[in-house]
Amino acid sequence: MQDFEIEKKMTLESAEIEEKKIGKKLYDYQLDAIDNIFERLGNHTEKYNLLYQLPTGGGKTVIFSEIAKRFIKETGKKVLILTHRIELCSQTSNMLNEFGVENKIIDSKVKTLPDQENYFCFVAMVETLNNRLQDEKLEVEKVGLVIIDEAHYNSFKKLFKFLESSVILGVTATPLSSNIKLPMKETYNELIVGHSIAELIEKGFLSKATTHNYDVNLGSLKVGIDGDYTVSSSDRLYTNYLMQEKLVGAYEEQSKGKKTLIFNNGINTSRHVYTLFTNAGYDIRHLDNTNTEQERRDILTWFKNKPDAILTSVGILTTGFDEPTVETIIINRATKSLTLYHQMIGRGSRILPNKSTFSVIDLGNNAARFGLWDSYVNWHDIFRSPDFYLESLKLWSLQNFWKRILNTE
Repeated sequence: MQDFEIEKKMTLESAEIEEKKIGKKLYDYQLDAIDNIFERLGNHTEKYNLLYQLPTGGGKTVIFSEIAKRFIKETGKKVLILTHRIELCSQTSNMLNEFGVENKIIDSKVKTLPDQENYFCFVAMVETLNNRLQDEKLEVEKVGLVIIDEAHYNSFKKLFKFLESSVILGVTATPLSSNIKLPMKETYNELIVGHSIAELIEKGFLSKATTHNYDVNLGSLKVGIDGDYTVSSSDRLYTNYLMQEKLVGAYEEQSKGKKTLIFNNGINTSRHVYTLFTNAGYDIRHLDNTNTEQERRDILTWFKNKPDAILTSVGILTTGFDEPTVETIIINRATKSLTLYHQMIGRGSRILPNKSTFSVIDLGNNAARFGLWDSYVNWHDIFRSPDFYLESLKLWSLQNFWKRILNTE
C-alpha cells in the first residue's frame, strides 16, 4: 500500500514529532502486534481496513499510540483517532503525549480548527467530529490513518463517507458489532487476533478471575429490540426482595471487606442496591450518567482511596474506567452481550504487585451463557459468522427455558 511505503527521505524532523523517552514500556506481544499490523497493511496495494482484537487490560491504547507515532514518521501523513466517550479522548491524548506524539483533542469546545496544520495527530469524539466534518472544518484528505477505539460500536460508521481515502484500523476487545444489522466484516477486510485472556494471565499481564455463580431464574426477563434484556424487566427482577437478599448474601460470602464494583441494568436497580447496602451498614456510593462531572470525580476519588469501598453503577464504568485496586466484580444483571460481559469483568483484571487474582460474582447466569471470562473464544469464527454466534445464544436461552419448565413440573 502506498500509504505505508517507507519513504527514506522522510525524517523525524519533517514529521515534526518531538523525540523523547516514553513513559510506557512496550512488551514483546505488543511489539509483535504492531509489526504484524504494519506488515499486513504494507502487503496490500489498495486500501485495506484492519480490525485488531486484544482483551481489556492488554494495552490497546499503548499499541495504537505507538502505531500512530510510527505511521507519522514513516509516511508524513496525519493520524485521526476516534473514541465514543470524552474520558477515552483524554486518556488517549495523555498516552500519545507519553509517546512524544503532539496531538489535538477535537471536543465540543473546539468550534474551529485554524491551527490544524500544526498537528499530525487528532483525537476526536465521534459526534463532535461528525459536526466538524459536516462544516468542513477538518481537512481529511491529509489524514492517512484512522484509528477507531472500541470499534465494535457502530456510531463511527457515519464518518466513513468522509474518510474514503484513509486506511482504517479498528481496535476492540470483542470484535462483535453492537448492531447485528451492521456486521464488522462489512467494514474490515481482516481480523487480527492478539493474545488471549488466558495467555495474558499466564504471562502475568492480567489478574486471574475466580467466578462464583449464583443461579437465577431469568424467566421473567424480556428481550428488547437491541437483542438484550430490557431495563424495565431487569428492574422488576433485580429489585424484588429475594434477589436483593441474594445479592447481599453473595457479597457477604465472597467479598465482604473488599473493594467491590457492582454492575446493574437500570438506574432504579442501582439505587435500590445503594439503599439496600446502606441500610445493612455498608459504605457505598451510586453512580450513573445523571451525575455531574464533579460528582463523578468525587465518587471515583472516594472509590480509589477507600480499601473496602462499594460502588454500584449502571453502564457508565464499562469503558474508559481503570481502577486496578478493584478486587470484586458483581454482575447484578443478565446480559446477552458478550462484549458487555467481557467489559464488566475486565474492570477487575488489572494487575498490581500485591494483586494477581480477583473475584467475579455472577447473578445473571452469564458464565453459563458465555463461558468463564478466560475461556477460549474463536474470534475469527465470530467475525466471519456473527449471525451463527447470535443464533447459538438464542438456542441456549430456549434450552434453558425448557429445562426450567421441566424441572418445575
